[in-house]
Amino acid sequence: MPGAPLSPMLATAGALPGGPGWSYEFKWDGVRVLSLFTGGAPDLFARSGAVVTAAYPEIAELRLPEGTLLDGEMVVLNAAGRPSFTALAERMHVREHQRAARLAVTLPVTYMIFDVLYCRGDDCTGLPYRARRELLEELVPPGHRWMVPPSFADGPATADAARENSLEGVVAKRLGSVYLPGQRSPDWIKVKFDRTGDYVIGGWRAGVRKLGGLLVGVPAADGLAFRGRVGGGIGAVAEKELLAVLEPLAQRQSPFVAGAVPREDSRGAHWVRPELVVEVRYGNRTPDGRLRFPRFLRLREDKTPEECVEEYEDGR
Repeated sequence: MPGAPLSPMLATAGALPGGPGWSYEFKWDGVRVLSLFTGGAPDLFARSGAVVTAAYPEIAELRLPEGTLLDGEMVVLNAAGRPSFTALAERMHVREHQRAARLAVTLPVTYMIFDVLYCRGDDCTGLPYRARRELLEELVPPGHRWMVPPSFADGPATADAARENSLEGVVAKRLGSVYLPGQRSPDWIKVKFDRTGDYVIGGWRAGVRKLGGLLVGVPAADGLAFRGRVGGGIGAVAEKELLAVLEPLAQRQSPFVAGAVPREDSRGAHWVRPELVVEVRYGNRTPDGRLRFPRFLRLREDKTPEECVEEYEDGR
């Protein structure tokens, strides 16, 4: 059993695969959380490895055998039973126990557990997904604030149900696949109904309002590779939130690759240290990688710039 949780396995974006060798699950709009059981309440860890146990006190009632490590997604469900990342954002960074306890009543989380990596100290990562899934369903007891969400054999029907319920998408998993910690594998395929990506903020520009657009990019060898200006979707509340975190990061030099930002975008730009990640919805990308019709969705405080690995439009 490892001394610290493993890095979670990641899915590759792509088209919905078909055939008898696949299992299909709903894609939950939350944050990845690993739970480690060493006797008593579990220790909870974010995808980055940070300890987040204090943020989710309602999961403390879950009891499993010592030496068990689970993988899942922490979500806040709204009145319609759909995940709300906006609501979850109020929970993610809380570390003060009394405040977390109050939020557990008003904005309770649900832990969607979808994999078992260790069980009673035995390494399960080398088992095929089919066997891990069967073990998981036997292992996790019913609870009010956690569950093993269903999996299905019919991919198109799963996608239809996800769309009907306004869910983010579908994750297809090859039944014979092993768990590859820290790797992005084609054995897990994520199908998002909206084309989205995570990008690093390298600067911002004023517009009609103080913040008219974000200048975003992805990490490259000698700076950020420019991916465009994102102005759509930034309402008054988001503008206030963004300025509060961007202004302390101000710096004189552009963090982008030299010459990458067009003059019309760099003129009057406020450069910042490239430490913040945003999720952006967009139509497609131009041949040189610029985002077309980008719209700001949210800050991704659960992700680091190093995790902004760009995927090809065809999901490679």
